[in-house]
Amino acid sequence: MKLLRVGTAGAERPALLDAEGVLRDLSGVVADIDGELLADDAALARVREAGADPDSLPALDAAGLRVGPPVARIGKIVCIGLNYHDHARETGAEIPAEPIIFFKAPDTVVGPHDTVLVPRGSEKTDWEVELAVVVGRTARYLESAEEGLAAVAGYAVSHDVSEREFQIERGGTWDKGKNCETFNPLGPWLVTADEVGDPQALDLKLWVNGELKQNGTTAEQIFPVGEVVRYVSQFMTLYPGDVINTGTPAGVALGEPDPKPYLRAGDVVELEIGGLGRQRQELKPA
Repeated sequence: MKLLRVGTAGAERPALLDAEGVLRDLSGVVADIDGELLADDAALARVREAGADPDSLPALDAAGLRVGPPVARIGKIVCIGLNYHDHARETGAEIPAEPIIFFKAPDTVVGPHDTVLVPRGSEKTDWEVELAVVVGRTARYLESAEEGLAAVAGYAVSHDVSEREFQIERGGTWDKGKNCETFNPLGPWLVTADEVGDPQALDLKLWVNGELKQNGTTAEQIFPVGEVVRYVSQFMTLYPGDVINTGTPAGVALGEPDPKPYLRAGDVVELEIGGLGRQRQELKPA
């Protein structure tokens, strides 16, 4: 299933994209798409039943309708750094022995086509297309990568926008450069795990002002999705509706020769992951 949330910010309603590409209103079936829904097998069954007979759901006019983040009330966003062999090579970093973990605050999340704000004082705002994992059941101390995959409700496109000077040159941890306002566009869809299949066989692409910058595959991940979920569960409890950003492939501005082409107000970034949809953001000053 392709689940999404549409409407003005803070007032989105649940929807479903049917096999014919028609947007269908789910608000008569479930209240929202969030952790509570993802953990409720009976509610998900109702959504699947409705999706199997899409004509039973009201069609929505997609023209001019804002698409919001596909998951509401995210508890936490766990991020994995340097998780692609090619990205580690381009930045001159050693292959990590264990996954590198940092966090983004849930209030960084915006819709897939919402404006991204360049922070005040920023000179090094960078792009990163990432596969987002949405957790579907409580996970703690998982014993295998297979159990990790079983805890996944679905996947989405995530844009892990980063300010490299804040992240690397301003002291402390990475969080200063990762948690700026609007720095995590998410969506357009939450695609359920059964429809995605193998998460290690997905193509990722990103363009800046029409120029292809990133063209990678999740097959390059150092720590695959199931292992990432298992590993994270050793250090914290994952709850339904939590999100894990699983890293970015090569092609970021940080990895390019000087002068590096960091993002500026007026730039347009587009990104997509095969089967998960496409995003587009225009950058504006904060």
